[in-house]
Amino acid sequence: MPRSQAGVTNPVQVQERALDGRSIGERGSRTRDRILASTASILEAVGINDLRVVDIARSVGCSPATFYQYFRDSSDAVLALAGQVGEETIPLGAEMRVDWRGPDGAEAARRMVDGFVRYWDAHRAVLRTRNLAAQEGDQRFREVRNRALQPLTEGLALMISESPAAGSNELTPYAAAAALVAMLERMAEFHSDLEGYGVSRDDVVTTTALIIHSTVTR
Repeated sequence: MPRSQAGVTNPVQVQERALDGRSIGERGSRTRDRILASTASILEAVGINDLRVVDIARSVGCSPATFYQYFRDSSDAVLALAGQVGEETIPLGAEMRVDWRGPDGAEAARRMVDGFVRYWDAHRAVLRTRNLAAQEGDQRFREVRNRALQPLTEGLALMISESPAAGSNELTPYAAAAALVAMLERMAEFHSDLEGYGVSRDDVVTTTALIIHSTVTR
C-alpha cells in the first residue's frame, strides 16, 4: 500500500533580501543567481581553498562590492548553494511511497539510489565542500546537510519500523536508517573511485539498492 512520506521538512527558503535588509527585487534576484552559478562553476574548477570573491565577481561581470551586497564571503555563497541543491533530495521521497515489499519495491529502491547518485554527480564540488565543512565543525553546513538527508533518513526509519521483524529489537529503526543513508552518501560520493577495481556505476547502484531494500524489508 502507498505510504505517507515522513520527515519532509520545509524547503530551504531562498534569501529575498540583501545583507543590509533591503528587498533585492527581480533584478537583484537574477544577479544573485548569476553569482551562485559562477560560484558553483569556479568551485568545481579550483576548490574551496582557491575560491576568491574577486574571481567570482569578474566572471559575473560585477564588482566585488556587488557580491558583498548578497554574501559575506565566498563560503557564505557556497552555503547558499548547498541549501539550494539540498532541496533536490526531496523528490526521492516519492520512491518510499511505494510498497517495498510488493513487486515494484526493489525497482523503487533502485530508482531512489540511482537518483541520489545522479544528484551527487551533478553537484559533487558543492556537496563535498558542504560535508567537509560540516565535519570540521561548521554548524551552518552541518544543519544544511542534515536538512538535505533528513527526508531520506526519516522515510527509511518509518519503513523499517513497519517491518514484520521490527519487534525483534535487532534493529533500531532510526539508527539503521542513518547507517543506510551514510552508506548511500559514501557510495554516491566515491563510486568513481571503484572503477579501478572493475566496479561500474551500475554495479554500485544495484548493490547499494539491494542492501537498502533487503534491510528495509527483512
